[in-house]
Formats: sequence, C-alpha cells, structure tokens
Amino acid sequence: MGLAPPNLSSRRGVNFLMLSLVRATVLVSFLPAVARSQQPVTRQQAVELAVTRGARAAVARADTLVASAQLLTTRQRDNPSVAMTYSKSTPNYHEIVDLPIDLTGVRSARIRSAEATRLASQYRFRFERAAAALDADTTYTRALAAFEHLRLSRRNAKDADSLRRMAVVRRDAGDASELDVLLATVNAGQAANQAAADSLTYVSTLFDLQVVMGLDTDRVSVTPVDSLTLPATSGGVSFAGRALPIAAAEQALIAADLWVRAQRRSLLTPLSVQAGIEHGDPSEHGILPTIGLSIPLPILNRNRGPIALAEAERERARAELSLARFETQSAIGRAIRSRNLALEKIQRDRVLVESATRVAAMSLTAYREGAQGLPAVLEAQRNAREILSQYIDDLAQAWIATATLRLYDLTPTTQ
Repeated sequence: MGLAPPNLSSRRGVNFLMLSLVRATVLVSFLPAVARSQQPVTRQQAVELAVTRGARAAVARADTLVASAQLLTTRQRDNPSVAMTYSKSTPNYHEIVDLPIDLTGVRSARIRSAEATRLASQYRFRFERAAAALDADTTYTRALAAFEHLRLSRRNAKDADSLRRMAVVRRDAGDASELDVLLATVNAGQAANQAAADSLTYVSTLFDLQVVMGLDTDRVSVTPVDSLTLPATSGGVSFAGRALPIAAAEQALIAADLWVRAQRRSLLTPLSVQAGIEHGDPSEHGILPTIGLSIPLPILNRNRGPIALAEAERERARAELSLARFETQSAIGRAIRSRNLALEKIQRDRVLVESATRVAAMSLTAYREGAQGLPAVLEAQRNAREILSQYIDDLAQAWIATATLRLYDLTPTTQ
C-alpha cells in the first residue's frame, strides 16, 4: 500500500507545501555559503596542483624512475670472480680470476632495449601529466557548470516564490482561484527542491576537484572563481605529429624487439676469460701462470623459455601499439565531433535563450494583468529554464572537448 499524498485542496495541504518550501530554501542558502567561504581557485591553479600533487602524475613519475633504474642495471658490467683452491697434488695452490666478457652483443642489445623502455616511460610520463591536467581542467569545468546550474535554480526558486505570492494576492482580491495558488505553491516547492539538489551537486563537484588536486576531502576547501564562457577554439591544435600514447607504444615495441634479440644471443653466455697462477710445486720454482676461456655448452638449456617469453612480450607490445593508435584516433574524432556539435548548439542556444526569456517575461506580465492563465506562465518559465540549462551544459561540453583535443595534440617534439 503506497503513501497517500497530502490533501492539497485544503489549507493544511498548502501549509505542508509551505513548510517543505522553507526547508528547501534554508538548505539552498546554507550550502553555497559554505562553499563561498573557502579558498578561491582559478583554473590554472587547479591544473598546476593536479600536476604537482595529484596521484596520477606521481605514479607516472615513479614509472620513469623504474625505467631509469633498469637502464642503469643493464649498463653495469658483471664483476670478476676469484677462485682460490688447494689440491694435494702439486702444484698445491691455485688462484684464478674469472672475467666475464661479451662477444655476442647481448649487453649492447639489452642496453638499447632499456633505453627504448626509458624513452617510452618518459613519453607516458608527459602524457600522464597532461592527462592529470585534463582531469583537473574537466573537473573544474564541471564545477563551474554546477555552480551556474545552482545560480539558475536559485533564481528560479526566487521567481517561483514571487509568483506564488502574486497568486495569493490575486486570489485574495478575487482575481484568481484557489487552484492557481495550489499550482503556484507546487511549482515553488519543486523549484526549491531543484535548487537544493543543485546545491548538493555543486558541493560534490568541489570534492571531486579537490581529489584531482591532491587535497583532503574532509571538508570543502576550494571554490572556482573563473567564468564559464565560450572557450577559444581557433588555432593551437594541429595533430601534425605522433600523439604521445602512440610514440610510447612504438618505443615499447622497439624495446621488446631488442629484448628478443638479446635473448636469442644468450645461448653462449656467459663467456668469460680465466687467468691465474699456480704455485707450491717443489720441482718447479716460482709461480706458474695459467690462462683459459670458459664457454657454456647449450645442451640441456637452449634458453627456450626466456626467448618464448620475450617473443610473447613483443607480440603484446605490437598489439598495444595497434590499440593505442585506434584509441587515440577514436578519442580525437570523438572530441572533434563533440566540440563541433557543442559549438553549433551554443549558437542556437543563444537565440533560444533570448526568445524564451522574453516569452516568460511577457507571460508573467500578462498574468499580472489578468490577460493569461497561470499554466501558460509556468510552461513559459519551464521552457526558459530548460533552454538556459542546456546552454550551460553545451558550454561545459565545448570546454571539455577543446581540452581533450589539446591533450592528444602533444607529440614527442612539443615542449
């Protein structure tokens, strides 16, 4: 059995709606005041904090440190070893130095593979920094859009309450019915509830912004101060070179191919030169020199496992390169379409906003003069609200798409 709605045909129902309206109004006036009391932050400041303190850029920075350590490891040469033995037969004492050498080019292939891996990590680091900046820029835009929605809903709630009071005055004067008062009261309550919901949405986007900026989220501590205007879309995006994800995937494939080459050359490693001395033979006076060459015999182990693993890694790197190209092209195409569509809608929205605002104002004037009914006024105001809300969303979408295009326009040669 469902809950029965309050009896709106009675004074008690009107009082119930008035109480709900007051509660929603108090919530609307409280939440924005909390946000406004915090530290103002510009878009550029939000981006800089996201790059320097954000978790995404920190992970990419650690990736470059790992790649640099791998390169340092591959450049190191193996330490020589010393073997000191004693035998009962003469000469009794043997001291032999074993020095590993690289005659097959394994070390050079490993070094070049590590260099390609480090270069790939540097490209990924630059892209992740730019992606962290994009996250902050996008979240900042959404926060601005949420604030504009809040301003619109608060203004709508104020206008709806004024219309309700107007309906009460006209009813008391005998120019309107009780139904007009009920309709105006319901409309005012809905407007106040929408304003309260937009207040919570705005605060939620502020918390999201603090997350990407690397700030604590136990309380609201930032407030965007920039304006949500039409973004600059002319120039700055050329897509003349390889995007950073593609360049990083290409270097990863080069590194994997070199690693396969190094594993295939490892059949005769480790080679080593041995040199030493023998002494302790009574029949031989002095020290006897010894020299030799240690060559592994690939009989039991032909390095099949590491070679197969390296070839599998190469196939995965090749597949990741194809995926990076596909995803990059798809993201660019999607961002271009989204930006162009948003800009086209913005041009139409400007005309529609002006027309709808005039219609709403004219309908309110006609109702005040008794030339038009209340339902027509409510419909005109609803249309104006929806069109202006769509205009705000289209502006935010244009900002997000433009920032995305700048991200994928970064190449290894850009600074």
